Amino acid sequence: MNGLKGLHHVTAITSSAEKNYEFFTYVLGMRLVKKTVNQDDIQTYHLFFADDIGGAGTDMTFFDFPGVSKGVHGTNEISKTSFRVPTDEALTYFAKRFDRLDVKHTGIKEQFGKQTLSFVDFDDQHYQLISDENNEGVAAGVPWQNGPIPLEYAITGLGPIFVRIADFDYFKEMLEKVLQFKEIGKEGQFHLFEVGEGGNGAQVVVEHNTVLPQARQGFGTVHHTAFRVEDREVLEQWIKRMESFGFQTSGYVNRHFFESLYVRVAPQILFEFATDGPGFMGDEPYETLGEKLSLPPFLEPKREQIEKLVRPIDTVRSTRDMIKE
Repeated sequence: MNGLKGLHHVTAITSSAEKNYEFFTYVLGMRLVKKTVNQDDIQTYHLFFADDIGGAGTDMTFFDFPGVSKGVHGTNEISKTSFRVPTDEALTYFAKRFDRLDVKHTGIKEQFGKQTLSFVDFDDQHYQLISDENNEGVAAGVPWQNGPIPLEYAITGLGPIFVRIADFDYFKEMLEKVLQFKEIGKEGQFHLFEVGEGGNGAQVVVEHNTVLPQARQGFGTVHHTAFRVEDREVLEQWIKRMESFGFQTSGYVNRHFFESLYVRVAPQILFEFATDGPGFMGDEPYETLGEKLSLPPFLEPKREQIEKLVRPIDTVRSTRDMIKE
């Protein structure tokens, strides 16, 4: 059985694609590598922010479902997304940047031996930066070469995802027996699990919480998290494996940029398994990646209809001077 390689992407819900683009581009300095639509709901934008080349394991993506209500944080949710930065010094840089740009944050704290900086966006979506200093395991991505953040501080990919869960014993058993994670640390109600090569790019932090009310999905919350598999052959192995454990699955889904499987592993916890390729570089030049509306081939005949449904968002950056501060 070929195992999971680590995190692939996290997909969340935003109240505003425009504000979301501004925050990730100009505050966090992540690169918009694909501006497309939700393939199951073509009036909804799907924005992909990642490293310089849109590498697997670096993507944070967003839906802006029309009319969606605000989500409620609680138990039984993917509660926080992490982004990797190269050093502890990078956290100090971002803490000062967040102060200047009025981004709410906790200050730098240590968890499981790593320095972290937690913060929220305009929707109260929860994130943290985590330092790769002394980190081993899954390699980091490539910082956005023409972004607003100095390269020595810039975000290089996804770090541990946080899951808040009421039935911890079940979730631990599912992670270990089904998904082949190992528990490697515990601090209070927080348990650290990792898979594959391990390290920041292949970890899940599970918070056992029976006190908070049930989370409710909406803008400001995570929709699903995806884990990396090598290719279609391995994906098919995981379809059989998940079904052998009694899980209902989506079966094989071709998302054009990668191939997928979706499984609801717990109440409100949706996991995806996604192939490393083909990636985001096939239909746009490197220099203008993410600047035009990109559609998979099966939606291309509907381009005129889709462009009328989704409002234009100006995502041109190749002609702009991204000042590094």
